[in-house]
Amino acid sequence: MSDGGVHGREKLGEDGVHGRELYARLHVSPDASDEDIKKAYRVYAQVYHPDKYQTHQMQDIATENFQRIREAYEILSDERKRQIYDIYGMEGLVSGLELGPKLNTPEEIKAEFERMKQRQEEEKFAAHVRPSGSWLATLSLPQFLKGGGIMKGMVMSSEVQSHVSRKDTIVLGGNMAVSGDSGGGAATAMFRHQISSASSMEVVASAGLRSLLGFNTSRHLSLHSTGTMGISVSFKDGSVNLENTWTRQLSESSSGNIHLILGADPNIAVGWQRKEERNSAAGELKFGPTVFGATGHYTHHFSSKSHGRIGGRIGSNSLEFEIGGGRRISDYSTIRMLCSLGFEGIFWKFELHRGSQKLIVPVLLTRTLSPLVATGALVLPSSLYAFLKVCVIKPYYRKRENQKILDKRQKTLSQVLEARAAASNAQTLLQNVANRKQKKQAERGGLVITKAVYGNLKGHSEKEEETTLGIDNELPLPILDVTIPLNFLVDDSGQLKLHEGIKKSGIMGFCDPCPGEPKQLEVSYTFRDQPYKVVVDDYGGLQIP
Repeated sequence: MSDGGVHGREKLGEDGVHGRELYARLHVSPDASDEDIKKAYRVYAQVYHPDKYQTHQMQDIATENFQRIREAYEILSDERKRQIYDIYGMEGLVSGLELGPKLNTPEEIKAEFERMKQRQEEEKFAAHVRPSGSWLATLSLPQFLKGGGIMKGMVMSSEVQSHVSRKDTIVLGGNMAVSGDSGGGAATAMFRHQISSASSMEVVASAGLRSLLGFNTSRHLSLHSTGTMGISVSFKDGSVNLENTWTRQLSESSSGNIHLILGADPNIAVGWQRKEERNSAAGELKFGPTVFGATGHYTHHFSSKSHGRIGGRIGSNSLEFEIGGGRRISDYSTIRMLCSLGFEGIFWKFELHRGSQKLIVPVLLTRTLSPLVATGALVLPSSLYAFLKVCVIKPYYRKRENQKILDKRQKTLSQVLEARAAASNAQTLLQNVANRKQKKQAERGGLVITKAVYGNLKGHSEKEEETTLGIDNELPLPILDVTIPLNFLVDDSGQLKLHEGIKKSGIMGFCDPCPGEPKQLEVSYTFRDQPYKVVVDDYGGLQIP
């Protein structure tokens, strides 16, 4: 079957919501009654039934489209199949749910589907290995200018987490620190067992500078709170440490925690985290007989790719303030630069985050808090970044994104051409009825769709610009003319209504002219002889006039 002209089963969109193509085929709302579905099916059956056409070519076109209409009707008119489709789309129907035990409620259907998905995930679970690590290399410019080495110190840590079964996990890790001519390291092994959905236990052993043996257990105390208790014994001096952590969800976007340590170096820490769509913040207050301090940071996301950050730290022997920003350079990588001022001097800090890996390079500029150096350290990077962003970064990324789009269009060229041919065939059968409706509306000054296009409207403008400049990439435009199907959908009262939450590529006579790209529908129309234009998103509703 074709997906609104694009062959293949309906899939979940990027937002996890399927396009409800079957509702689009029949042009009915997801809340439509059985009678509405039957009525819509009869309307399209009158247009697409093969017996209405004489030539073999037209009969073949009608048969293909009639099968699509009939498939939509058979699923949406079956209460159980419709429930499955509403929750998981065609994926739920082809995964075997409709062949399984009798499921009467959406909750039962959803639970059964989740069990099936879980069985599939468990087959891959044992082979799942997740590495993580961080590298911190501190450079000293004053030391280098005095004739010494530029490397001041380095800290490295790495761990590998592997699921040996559905409930058991092994973590192996190690760390190393070097400062000047001295250094050291440690190796750690941990075994975690999930006792139940609410509790787990861990056994930790470490050898090296911090040789110890520990045991931790964690449990969900309520729907919004978790408690962790641990005990560890040091092999170096025989000291025993007790740890307790309480974490609670304070709201949908914030949480708090209290961490208590009793032993050779007792202390208590109170932390808070908040994460929203564009802003995030965190802070911690820590105090004990030998330590007192507070840390915090705030991050604001200016867009999906760039963010700014400020932070600070104050304590009995430390004071530091940092400001900077970062940018996401790929789906998994982010770079960040910060300027830090404190008791230890003025630093530039460069960071690269990729997945669960992290590289941090602090560069010491000067040990004295010079206002001139501090101003230069703040102004120079931001000015350089602004210049590079306008003259280098933006043009580079624009060119790269355009090339990605062209490559994607090249890969889906045969699929799109096939989809366009199917949509054109569907429009051919709609044309006579659409012309009659258009003529009738024009005579009474009603709604007449003069021009309608669907697809990547921005990409269409860029394509026109390329054509003007003499560039021809031999790919079809990322839009489709849908004037005929929209005139067909104008009802007897002179209104056009497209239902919200339904992907428009599923409408009969439509197709997806640019898979994977953002799409909109632009409609130019006249009503009472006055021209109008409206643009709606792919899943947006539309009602005109």
